[in-house]
Amino acid sequence: MVALPSINITTPSAGKVVVGIASLIALAVLWPFYTVPTGYRGVVMQFGAIKGIEPEGLVILPPWQKLSTFNVRAEEAGVENAEGATSDQQPVKVSLTVRYSIAPDKVAEVFEKYSRNGDLASYVQTATQEVFKAVTARYTAPDLIASRAKVSNDISAGLKVKLETYGAQVINIDMRNFSFSGDYMNAINQKVTQEQLRLAAENKVKTVEAEQKQKVAIAEAEATALRAKADGEAYANLKIAQAQADALKVQNAALAQNKDVLELRRIEVEKAKAEKWDGKLPQNLYASAPIPFLSMDKTK
Repeated sequence: MVALPSINITTPSAGKVVVGIASLIALAVLWPFYTVPTGYRGVVMQFGAIKGIEPEGLVILPPWQKLSTFNVRAEEAGVENAEGATSDQQPVKVSLTVRYSIAPDKVAEVFEKYSRNGDLASYVQTATQEVFKAVTARYTAPDLIASRAKVSNDISAGLKVKLETYGAQVINIDMRNFSFSGDYMNAINQKVTQEQLRLAAENKVKTVEAEQKQKVAIAEAEATALRAKADGEAYANLKIAQAQADALKVQNAALAQNKDVLELRRIEVEKAKAEKWDGKLPQNLYASAPIPFLSMDKTK
């Protein structure tokens, strides 16, 4: 049996494939183009050290540098059942939602010390619980209930100072489920109920007093009107009596001044009657009848 010589066949296409693959690997390793999305910053790393911070957009880097994206958008950290105590030793709990973001000028510091992606939720939760305890200790339980808005502002102010250490800034805080112990809340409810009953009783008394004052005012007004009417009538009667008295005075004065005139008039009347007499005496004389005037002529 004759052995055939081996033939080594090399195809040009296989070499091109190998070169293409090697080129792609090299291109992937040495790719200089990077993109920083909106709401992020690019942290430029060179052999594990931070070399710079890039803004949003296209970034071109040499092969020995790498880019890590870092979130600077608003983030939320939830704090459930944070515990504290008031100045009068009443335990209190609250649940909060803290919205925060990384200050753009603190990206390198936060990336190096606290977070590689901008998530500081654990730090925010711890800081919020500490601030809540410090703030509630400044208030009594009744003041804490009455001044909830001020308490929220105090927590926000304290948390802003606290989070500056971590390069974060507070956007806002929402307080939820603000509560005390069950016994204290029952006592508060009873107190509120008693206060409402007291106010209702006071309002009822005020209403009755107002009604009584109104009735008194009406009675006084009616009495005043009656007095005014009586005074008016009495005054009118007095004026009438004075007028009548003055008239009588005038009449009496006139009569006194004209007494002689009246006597003359009477004589004139009697003379006229005598002149009209025919000389005959009345046949019947009455006791009250006047006796005719007789003129006796002595010459006859």
